[in-house]
Amino acid sequence: MRVGRILAGTLALVCAAALAQAQGVKRNVLRRADITGPQPKECVFGSAEFTPGSSTGRHFHHGFELGYVAEGQLELLVDGEEPKHLKAGDSYEVPAMRPHEGKDTGDSPAKVVATWVVEKGKPLTEPVK
Repeated sequence: MRVGRILAGTLALVCAAALAQAQGVKRNVLRRADITGPQPKECVFGSAEFTPGSSTGRHFHHGFELGYVAEGQLELLVDGEEPKHLKAGDSYEVPAMRPHEGKDTGDSPAKVVATWVVEKGKPLTEPVK
């Protein structure tokens, strides 16, 4: 019983930290599709809207991400790479399992459209601990 409470408390803290990191970022999954092949994968298509000054927090995906900045400007910080300063019309990619963070650096909301090809059954986004 005690172990269950400890696990539940730990899970609640992890979830709260993930939500706090992404405050001001609204994500929408628009479509999911299974990818056939020897390893179970899925393609996820989605969007995100950032309020000025907001950040996704450091996180990673169990697969790669391709994205397009539709509005505003962002700074993309990918571990092992120079910071990328992106504006409307720019595209980007993030390698699988690579910790990264997106920050709205403008005075207006930023909007991104992205596609992830990830391992099926794993969370789309995991915070870096």
